Amino acid sequence: MTQTAAALTTNAKTEIIEALNQSVAETAVTTMLAQSFHWNVTGMAFGPLHDLFQKIYEDHFVAQDDLAERIKALGGHAEGNLAGMLKRSKVIEHDGHAEDKEMIAKMLDAQETLAKTLAGCGELAANHGDTLTEDLCIARGQEHEKLAWFLRAHLS
Repeated sequence: MTQTAAALTTNAKTEIIEALNQSVAETAVTTMLAQSFHWNVTGMAFGPLHDLFQKIYEDHFVAQDDLAERIKALGGHAEGNLAGMLKRSKVIEHDGHAEDKEMIAKMLDAQETLAKTLAGCGELAANHGDTLTEDLCIARGQEHEKLAWFLRAHLS
């Protein structure tokens, strides 16, 4: 049964908010990862990779806000502490000192991690009847899988 935010149980909201905060943390770390790679990429593929990393960090910056606003709509607190996000995130921070193929591989891993985290969050939301959060997670997960495909194509 579909539930509005107001109709969800306190337990359901707590679980969904926790999963959304995990998604925000991983999106934030990946945003900075993409920006670092955008700044530091070199080599023959500089132009296309510079542009791709920019597309990723711009997309992810907006996504962070969408996810955080859903947390607020559910009555939760959107965690915005960078140290806490790094600690929580399954995406690992990188200093940007890498060859282009290593950057691509690390960004691919981050996109796949985000897609998996969002799929789990969407499934949790669906189990509680929160179709609005489920829909947000599905849309974001699809974007991360598409970006993973783009990155994978660079490594073929």
